[in-house]
Order: sequence, then structure tokens, then C-alpha cells
Amino acid sequence: MRVLTKYFCKEFFKLLSLVLTISLSIYLIIEFVQRLYDFLDEHAPMRMMFLFLLYKTPFIITQMLPVSTLIAIIVMFSLMKKNNEITAMKACGISILEISKPAIFISILVAAIMFLFSELIVPYASSRSNEIWNVEVKKRDPTRFYGHDHIWYRGTDAFYMIRRFDSKKNVMVDLSLYFFDKSFRLVKRIDAHKGIWTGHNWKIQKGIVQEAKDEGGYSLIKFDEIQIKLPEGPEVFVRPVKNPEEMSYWQLKRYAERVRLEGYDDTEYLVDMNIKLALPLINLIMVLIGIPVALGIKRGGTPLAVSIGIGLCFLYLINLGFLRSLGLSGMLPPVLAAWSANVIFFFLGIYMMMRLKA
Repeated sequence: MRVLTKYFCKEFFKLLSLVLTISLSIYLIIEFVQRLYDFLDEHAPMRMMFLFLLYKTPFIITQMLPVSTLIAIIVMFSLMKKNNEITAMKACGISILEISKPAIFISILVAAIMFLFSELIVPYASSRSNEIWNVEVKKRDPTRFYGHDHIWYRGTDAFYMIRRFDSKKNVMVDLSLYFFDKSFRLVKRIDAHKGIWTGHNWKIQKGIVQEAKDEGGYSLIKFDEIQIKLPEGPEVFVRPVKNPEEMSYWQLKRYAERVRLEGYDDTEYLVDMNIKLALPLINLIMVLIGIPVALGIKRGGTPLAVSIGIGLCFLYLINLGFLRSLGLSGMLPPVLAAWSANVIFFFLGIYMMMRLKA
């Protein structure tokens, strides 16, 4: 089996490299043609086009890897079947399951590599490619903000409710600050027209302070301007918009927690966070599906097997996209939205393997 595993690894990675290179080249050519007009129209140097495609490449690799794994497995097993290698192995008493074990092991290895690649390289590269596109080509403001309006944020000492936040001037407009004691009793409230960051503290203008009295009730004091020192500066109200591919799993998890603390819905980020864990395992699923497809086709040979395999792969992606949309709408919990497609197609692969064995 050790010799068989080495043989499988050598043949698989040779085919995978070839298929991935071809797929990547086609993708980059299409991307180049689609983006070329924008780069020329905005008079961006071609050096930027080269850098954009270079930084885009890691993300493209993660997108193309599952399909490339599927095609490589189908081609490898189809050729082994054509050359009667499968028949020879079975004649030596090696079952289909034993023949498939090295391929399954390789797929788990590829899944681990894909996850590490997505965690360590893709976030930075995707961030740089998006920055080149948005700033260098589209000439947009490099600081993209989200949540300027109707901000609800839980701070260290107070809850902030801000109707509008000007991120360029560091100004809060129409704000309310709620201060609670340890028993979560409201002890102080400040409502004001404007809050301006001075660099050290907040200058609150034209408002009312309501403070709890020891004997009960609240005192009410109007003011034109007061200075308040709070742990939170303007940076906490400035949340850059980031795409999931620009963040690792742990960054996405922290980002989701911050969104929730600010009072926003974090469902989208929870769904994408779980998808980051689920997606690399598609490589294992593609192998479980690819082997029966390659060995089960009686007529049509490798081209038909590859076509069927790609069709099943796209069916998986459509399924995943549909379930993700259900997760984003709240109809499915984030975990189910991310993992259901994997579970369905994993058992489909197991069923196909059992049918092949039978």
C-alpha cells in the first residue's frame, strides 16, 4: 500500500498541477479582458493591472482547487481503468476501497492545505487586490466606512446611540449616552445635538443631562457645552467594510463579535465564518464523488466522466449558494446553512462508493 500511495500522490499532484494551471490561466485571461477597459479608461498604469491579477491569484486558486481536484481524480482513475491497472489491482486482491484510500488521504491533505492557504495568504492578497481596484482604478476614498447612520454601540462605561457619525470630522450628530450601574440600573443619560472629538475627550454641545438622585427620580440639567472623557474614541464608530475573503476565520469571528456589539445583525458574518471551515472539505467530497463517476462510466470515457463530475460540482455550489441565502435571511441557523451542502453531498459520495463496491 505504501508503494500504491506514493504512485497515487505522484500521479495526482502531476495532474492537479496541470489542471489547476490551465484553469487558472483561463480565469486570469477572462479577468484580464473584463478589467482591461476599466484600467485603460481610468488611465491606470499596466503595472497596476499586473499587481491586481497577481494579488487576485491566491483567491482564484482557492475557488478553482475543488474543481481541479475533481477533474484530476476523474482523469487519473479513468486512465487507470483504461490501462487495466484497476483490473490488475483487483486481481491481486486489492478492493476498490483499498484502491481509493490513498486518494481519500490526498484529498484530506489538499483540504488542509486549502484551509491554511485561505487563512494565511488569501486575506492579505484579496485585501490588496480590492485596494488596487477601488483606490488606484476607481479612485474611491481609501477609507471605506459602514454604519454612519443609526449607530448603536455598547462601550466600556456607556451605551451609545448615534443618529449619524461623520467619520472625516469625527463628529457625532443627535446622540444619546446611557450610563448604567453594576445592577444595570440607568444612573445617567445625556442627550445632545452634537459630540465633537477634540483628540483627548468628547466636547458635547447643546443637550440635556439626566442623573439619578439618591432619593429617587432624576435631575435634569440643560447645557450648551460640556467636556466628557470616555474610553471610546471615534475609531470605534469607524468600521471598514471588509469582504469575507479579506479576513481569516479568526478575524471574521472577531469582526462578527464587533458587529454584534455595535448593535448590527452579524448573521452574514456567522454564515461566512462557518463556510470558511466547510468549504475546504469539498475536496474530500469531490474525491468521493469523482472515483465512482470515473469507474462507473461504461461508455463515453473520460470526457463524459469529467462532464458529469463538473455537473455535480456545480450542483454542489448551487446548493451551497441557496443554503447560504437561507442562512442570511435567518431561515436557517448559520451552522446548518454552511454545512448542509457538505453533509448532503458527503452521503451522496458514500452512497456512490458503496454502489461501486457492490
